[in-house]
Amino acid sequence: MIARLVSAAFLAGCSAQLLPLSVDELQRLAVADVAEEVEAKEGFVNPRLCDEAVNQTAGYIKASETSNYFFWLFESKSAPATDPLIMWLSGGPGCSSQLALFAENGPCTISKDGSSTKPNPQSWHNNANVIWVDQPAAVGFSTGSGVHDEAGVAENMLTFLQGFFAQFPQYQKSHFYIFGESYAGHYVPAISHKIWQANKAGHGLQIPLTGIAIGNGLTDPQEQYKWYAEMGHTGGQAEGGHAPTGVINVLGYEAMKAATPACIAAIGACNGNGGMNKSACVGAYTLCNVMAQDPYRLTGKNPYDMRIPCEHGNLCYDFDMITTYLNTKSVQSALGVTKKWGSCNMAVNLQFVAAGDWMVNFHTMIPDLLHDGIQVLIYAGDCDYICNWLGNKAWTKTLQWDHTADFNAAEDKEWQVAGKTVAKLRSASGFHFMQVFEAGHMVPMDQPAVALEMVKSFTSGKLSEHPLSTQSVVV
Repeated sequence: MIARLVSAAFLAGCSAQLLPLSVDELQRLAVADVAEEVEAKEGFVNPRLCDEAVNQTAGYIKASETSNYFFWLFESKSAPATDPLIMWLSGGPGCSSQLALFAENGPCTISKDGSSTKPNPQSWHNNANVIWVDQPAAVGFSTGSGVHDEAGVAENMLTFLQGFFAQFPQYQKSHFYIFGESYAGHYVPAISHKIWQANKAGHGLQIPLTGIAIGNGLTDPQEQYKWYAEMGHTGGQAEGGHAPTGVINVLGYEAMKAATPACIAAIGACNGNGGMNKSACVGAYTLCNVMAQDPYRLTGKNPYDMRIPCEHGNLCYDFDMITTYLNTKSVQSALGVTKKWGSCNMAVNLQFVAAGDWMVNFHTMIPDLLHDGIQVLIYAGDCDYICNWLGNKAWTKTLQWDHTADFNAAEDKEWQVAGKTVAKLRSASGFHFMQVFEAGHMVPMDQPAVALEMVKSFTSGKLSEHPLSTQSVVV
């Protein structure tokens, strides 16, 4: 076992970075989450849960010879034949997308006791067909094993999507968007680049990829880890953020600043010229998360929202009602599943950490997409610490592509909903960065109306045409 391996195990759902636990605790959690042997064959059911007014499909599609991925699709409430198709991926690594369905952007939320649901008026299926997919293998209701890096993630998802579009040919002419959160900052670039390559080569069905979006993601660790000290101490207020100052005190801030250069050098060694160096990547994971997470954990604040305390131990948020609901016999029968559902699979998390995947940079896969006309949105709630907006904005500005200069020269324009400024947006040649005000790690949960308007504007190609104030600033 890797010396001093830390899991960073905040199991708060769609987390990208999981706070460090002892090796013994990580191993105990991982053993408890080893995939149970459940037979799941390709096939579909049509549930009548959450929103009975729209058509739904749930079931399994093969992702590899040893795995089947579970999905739950809700048709658009508006115009399903012509509205876009969105695929949502949660992070972790190892967290189920069904968690986001109920806690963030899906058709319903669940009562405290897990026995009933109520409609979510800000659901993303208001104007889009939305599919929530559990991946990689063994996560949520999905089955199988063996995936521990982005090569496996991308290959399996390409197989799944080829199967999906073959089974549901009505979506082959839809505009297809991939959205993901947190560790999906790794998943989304890897998957979308794999799709782009397959489309270029003419392999299989053409997947109608139109755009991708990453919310509070971990995409370019080598740039993003530079910003933890400032975010923890100043809240990014000097740059126009809304998180509180002083969450990490001066002494913690100075210690983090002193440790940051060694962390960045270690990530650089992970992403060396010869490709990924596994041992260096694991070493960088340990070194950098001690630097970035230990001082924050001592504050008692929620790393996914710096404005509030961590109220549920290592979980911070209480999502037990979702676990109760999805493990109810009648719900599982309606979904055509028999596997016990869990929000995050720590055995999968451990596999990705041990493989060195965490500290690999994936922003380098995005320029090919931009150059081929695929729209890219990076958005971030500005009260999140774990994948904060300072680091996310910084990597979008350092990204090397044909329009780097144009993007860096662009203004951060105030973006409004219902006459109120709720975000700042920078755009150039199909590349967008949005700072979402007063939101933590899970933007659709904290600012559901803003998130829905952002999605509608992005998928309609009108994000940068959205009502803007005349005031603007370059940061």
